[in-house]
Amino acid sequence: MKGSTHRRCYCRDPKTAKPLGKNCPKLANRKHGSYSIRQELPPREDGTRRSFSRAGYDTLKAAQADLDHIRALIGLADADAPEDLARIAELLEKVGDEKAPLPDVEATRRRLRHGLDLTSRLTVGEWLDDWFSAKKVRKTTANGYASHIRVHLKPRIGGIRLDRLHVRHLVEMFDAIADENEVIAAENAARREQVARCKPRRAGRPTAAERERLGKERAVLADMKPFRKAAGPSTRQSVRRTLRAALNAAIAQQLITFNPAVHVELESGKRPKPLLWSDQRVERWRATGEKPSAVMVWTPAQFGVFLDAAEDDRLYAFFHLIGTRGLRRGEAVGQDWTEVDLDAGLITPAKEIVVDGWDPYESAPKTDGSASTIALGSLNVAVLRTHRERQEAERKAWGPAWQDTGKVFTQEDGAWLHPETVSETFRRILATTDLPPITLRDLRHVAATLTHGGGGDLHTIKETLRHSTITLTSDTYTSLLPEVDQAAAEAAARLIPRARSASDGAPATPSAHASRTHSTGKAKRLGR
Repeated sequence: MKGSTHRRCYCRDPKTAKPLGKNCPKLANRKHGSYSIRQELPPREDGTRRSFSRAGYDTLKAAQADLDHIRALIGLADADAPEDLARIAELLEKVGDEKAPLPDVEATRRRLRHGLDLTSRLTVGEWLDDWFSAKKVRKTTANGYASHIRVHLKPRIGGIRLDRLHVRHLVEMFDAIADENEVIAAENAARREQVARCKPRRAGRPTAAERERLGKERAVLADMKPFRKAAGPSTRQSVRRTLRAALNAAIAQQLITFNPAVHVELESGKRPKPLLWSDQRVERWRATGEKPSAVMVWTPAQFGVFLDAAEDDRLYAFFHLIGTRGLRRGEAVGQDWTEVDLDAGLITPAKEIVVDGWDPYESAPKTDGSASTIALGSLNVAVLRTHRERQEAERKAWGPAWQDTGKVFTQEDGAWLHPETVSETFRRILATTDLPPITLRDLRHVAATLTHGGGGDLHTIKETLRHSTITLTSDTYTSLLPEVDQAAAEAAARLIPRARSASDGAPATPSAHASRTHSTGKAKRLGR
């Protein structure tokens, strides 16, 4: 296919104002005018001709370099692959129309070899929008994706071309998020100090001078940024997971060949390790108000105190169930009576009620394994039978106004319970006790600990809590009860044969092997 360079100027005839073109007398000077290139391209599918043209080169050398570049791109297509030649022609035609820079030869070679779109100029932000709009996930999961895309990904890397995104871009993004965290911490601290200044210095009605001072301080507060939440290690890991999923989808659609999110190293966002509220930790908490861990677990005795306080509440069975069998809040609120067999002592959390902002909606369980059937103990069954009798009494009292939702736990008129209503009830009952603090979610940890203390191994706990892997169970949800740990320590120590008792120093009954060794040593000392 033919290609050429040529030089032209834009001088005009002073009389006719027509371009002089090749007749310009100044063209004899090589520095006059500019150079252009033209390269024939393979014809379109309908047979019409097409070419690549570009002007404005200052030197013949620069023009020839671009012409050689175009020919190198055309040469990437094998002689027996006309479809590849057509794709390159389409690419060059688009580059020429958009006056865009010529694509890199090696990058084009890779994209051609992997069957990727050569003409795509899709940005990361555009792809994230396309990917998110096609996702079919739970609302809560979708809200998380949307937040990561809106707050972190699009503002920082959204303008980068998708096929040019590298690990370096992501390292810079996460470094910028870490820097922003420091700014947020400083601004939050300044706002807290300003809030303190906005409080009256003395009780009672403030004086005119005090009102004037408060007005100025509150005006300063109104101009300050609101409190913001920093993006901690767990949040940054979640942002990376969102981006990694989106880029994996781009690879599946042959838009890119490399996922840089896989190769970014971040600070681990490990789940906090649950700790048991031992007597020493409770004493320390009462003295300082500080919790030893973000996740604390009640002992069986402490959970018993809470159940005693909750026994007269209409949601007593709810707290008893999740504290012994480990249902999640949404699972218990969404539990249907049709999935409870009190005669067989079985329950299947097949539905969940979760919230989108504040609005509750019904959804499938968190994972496929979450819908597994688990056993109910005789005490669970008795508590649920009593709860059902109470619910039947409420049904009769409401008459035709009763809403037959089929849920185990409902409002007095049978309507759905809002998940936050349950949490608020838990906090209210807890406030009437002298117990150390935990959250409603922590009752799931209590259930794991009780199962372990009752003799259940890690596999039993995994099946009860319906985890996907036993690693999650062992790393996060199991808090050894002191008495169980003590019994294991005693049993381990008893396995060691000793000649003397470790407790009083008296000789212990030696094993047969120890006796033989002792006798042999004595015989040698006597010269036998």
